[in-house]
Amino acid sequence: DRKSTRLISLDGRVLDRAPRLRTAPMHRGIVLLGQDARLFPHLTARENVAFGPRAAGVSASVARSSADEWLARVGLPGAGDRRPTQLSGGEQQRVAVARALAAQPRVVLLDEPLVALDAVTASEIRAMLRERLDGVTTIAVTHDAVDAAALADRLVIVERGAVTQEGPVREVLAAPATEVAARIAGLERVVGIARGGGFEREGLRLSSTDAASRALAAVDGVPLAAVFRAADARLGEGAAATVSHLEPTPTGVRIVTGHGAAEVAPGDASGIRPGDTVLLGIDPDRVRFVAVA
Repeated sequence: DRKSTRLISLDGRVLDRAPRLRTAPMHRGIVLLGQDARLFPHLTARENVAFGPRAAGVSASVARSSADEWLARVGLPGAGDRRPTQLSGGEQQRVAVARALAAQPRVVLLDEPLVALDAVTASEIRAMLRERLDGVTTIAVTHDAVDAAALADRLVIVERGAVTQEGPVREVLAAPATEVAARIAGLERVVGIARGGGFEREGLRLSSTDAASRALAAVDGVPLAAVFRAADARLGEGAAATVSHLEPTPTGVRIVTGHGAAEVAPGDASGIRPGDTVLLGIDPDRVRFVAVA
């Protein structure tokens, strides 16, 4: 039997080829920044950040001096002598970011590094990563559209191990091809057909002022998806829809129906229960149509 061959290359340089070539981690030029800081508990913040350069052969004095500079860049000036147990979770993640970038990687792998942080710290680190990773090949795994828009140029949606959509971030988020992509983008996605220049689904009829959407709806019977924000949907007018459930949101209540969801103020949802019938509509300038494969 032939042995399987695996090859990993970076900028034309082969790093790994099974079974005969394996480049040591410190010489690959690749770093991983994940959800957990994973700092070395026995090292200070300075020594943690200096670890990568020192492993690559940089002198201790130069590596430590660079580490202090990186700690200052991530908002931790003067924290070099503190150990991980003396740092908060957010501070530890800042040190992890500094450690990753101090190694001067050619590729950075991000595995939801902001998921465990408070909103303010996550926003600060997101902005810093965007600035510091400019020009560095980066692969980021995230379920957050904010992370995708801030950190990436291209977006790949993976569902159950298969790629379901890919392209420039803004284009994918504006025209999600699946329900999962729509949820990531913070949009509702309802599938129907083109009818009379608009969209139709079980009594729900929508029109759009968007030129591309009108072009897609020009041929009757073509499958379409209507895409809109729940906050733009209106109750009390439009098509009848059955309420499946209600979800509290930070600003109100999301009323989920078979025709998508409407997000309303808490008072507007008073008295509405699962199984009730409501009227749901969306203004033409608030909805877009996208093709369904």
